[in-house]
Order: sequence, then structure tokens, then C-alpha cells
Amino acid sequence: MAMAGPSTALPPPPPEKAVDALPVDSLRNILRRLSLADLLRAALACHRWRRVAARCLPRTAPLLGHFFHPTATGLPPPLHTASKDTVIDAPAIFAPLDASAPNLSLDFAPEASRYVLHDCHQGLLLLEPLASLPKGILPRLLVIDPATRRRVLLPPPPRDTVPDDHRWRSCRHYVGSALLSRAHQSKLCFEVVSISIDGGHPRAWVASVDDGQCRWRALPRTTDVEVSFDPWWFESRCVHAAGKLYWHICNSGRVLSLDPSTLHFSYLLAPKEMPRFGKFRIGETPDDGRLCIATVEDQLLRVWVRGETRWSDDGWYLEREMNLTKVYDSVPGLPKDKCLRIFSVWLSDMDGLRSSAFIK
Repeated sequence: MAMAGPSTALPPPPPEKAVDALPVDSLRNILRRLSLADLLRAALACHRWRRVAARCLPRTAPLLGHFFHPTATGLPPPLHTASKDTVIDAPAIFAPLDASAPNLSLDFAPEASRYVLHDCHQGLLLLEPLASLPKGILPRLLVIDPATRRRVLLPPPPRDTVPDDHRWRSCRHYVGSALLSRAHQSKLCFEVVSISIDGGHPRAWVASVDDGQCRWRALPRTTDVEVSFDPWWFESRCVHAAGKLYWHICNSGRVLSLDPSTLHFSYLLAPKEMPRFGKFRIGETPDDGRLCIATVEDQLLRVWVRGETRWSDDGWYLEREMNLTKVYDSVPGLPKDKCLRIFSVWLSDMDGLRSSAFIK
């Protein structure tokens, strides 16, 4: 019986994967929906994907912040040459985009020109419309993610969000809105809280957004917190500090606090030694993120940190004092006339590098 010789036929080619059979246009539409980080990972898959991914890159990079030099004063340089003893060598600092930035002009959000930046948190930007609204109406909010170039326009809460809303609509005062939380850095899933004063008590309105779908819910009024003054004294922008949200009150020695975990309001009293109508801001310490209050009186800056000690004042203790006159004298280019030195203290949100607390 004759033995069969070795077969010379080639093995069949492997079956073509579905992803390899995608046309270039379909692949480009898929890659365009990815974030910049995921687009970079997709470009490393193969040469074909790298060529398609290169065409999906945005024409202009998203605006995330700016670099500045802490010793720059913005004034013309002095005529004389500064000596080596007076030159302060300090590295540039990156300041992320926050609520103090000017109006946005983004190519992927042309409607942002009709809005003003109101809050930023966890990489998201919250904008409120420039046009004023009738009393008792919560505005439509625009939320933008510059990293993924996504945006969503939140509708106002439906009229049936509060069952007896007709009782409070005529006396409602809208304070402001803030970003509450975010589920994932690469997805547009987040929560926004809006604050209103209904009948002399604060109420929280929470919008939950998941891939463009918005759902509103209104919490009951916090009746143990009474607003016996004109609600116009509230500052509309909040401060994110030590895991809570705070709203300053003009000409007051207290701030309105909101706990994100319980959505319960309370008043936080400033130190008693602080001047009644002095300038103070609440924020975080740059080194360890502790809750603090900065006060200014007679060219003296005081930093109070939250904590119970033997010498605590309503839960605050004085940690640092600084003579601002000596600080101004050490900055080159500032005028020596004290009347020309107009200053205020503002502790803003802290970013990951804790570089956004500043005095101006």
C-alpha cells in the first residue's frame, strides 16, 4: 500500500475580524467619540488605527488653565538694574481654570458665549446664563468637560418636582449652583446642586446627569436653618473646601455650609475675634487641605484653622499671622504709597497641586 506524500497545500487564512473589516469612515466616527487618553491608547493598536486616530485629534487643545510667575506684578520694569540680592527666583505655577476666569470661547461649545463661568470641580465647568430670569425660576445650566470636549445643557426642574411648589414660587430666591460630584473622569456622569431660599429656609435641588439624560429631585427645606436676612446678601458662587460647599454672606460673620453626603445645610460661625465687617474668606490650607479662614484687619493677615484646642474660638484656632506691609515692601515694583495698595483676600478652590489659593 503506497504511503501518501506530504501535502503541499497552504493552510486556510485566519478569519477576518469584524473590527478589521470596518470602513475608514466608520472607524473614524468611533474614535472621535473617545477621550484624548483613550484615543492615544487606540492609536497604539496598529498602523491603520494610528493613521485614523491622527485625523481625529482636535484642532485646538482644550483650555485647562494657564501658567503664571508668582513674582510678576504686571507693572513696567524698573529703570535701574536689580541686584542679585533683590531678584527672587521662583518657578512658574500652573493655575487651573476656575470661576474667576473670564468668559469662555470654546469652538466645541459656541453657546458658551451667552454664559458665564460659575463653578469648576473634578475637571468639569459649570456655566450660568448671562440673562437674568424672573423671580422663582432656576436657570438652565451648561456643563462642559474640556478634556473630552463634551457638553450638556441642563433643563430647568419640572414644575411638579416639588408637590406644593405654588406655595414657594412667589417667594423663592435663587442663590446659585455648584458641581456636586462626578461618577467617572472619562464619562459625563455627574450631579449638580442648585440652592434656593423658599420661605426663609434653604432648599437643595439636585440634578443627576448620565450621558446627557438629566433627572431633577428637590429635597425638603432645612427648617432648622433660618434665613432672616435679605437673601441677596448671599454670594452666588460657592467654595469647595475640606469636602463641603460654602456660600459667603456679605457683611456677616458666618457662612452657609452644605454637606454633600447628607445634603444638609448649616451655618458655620467665624472666629469671634474676627472683625464683624472685616474681610474674610473660607478655604483650605495649601499643605494638608484643612479647613481655614483668612481674615484681614489693619494690614494684618490672620489664618484660622478648624480644630478644637484649649485656645479654640468657636472651633477655630489662630495658626499664623502675617504683616502685609512687610510683604508688600518685599515685592519689587509695588508702589510705596499705602493708599495705592488696594488688596482683598480670596481663598479659592484647591486643585490637585494645591496652587490656587492666592491673595490679590
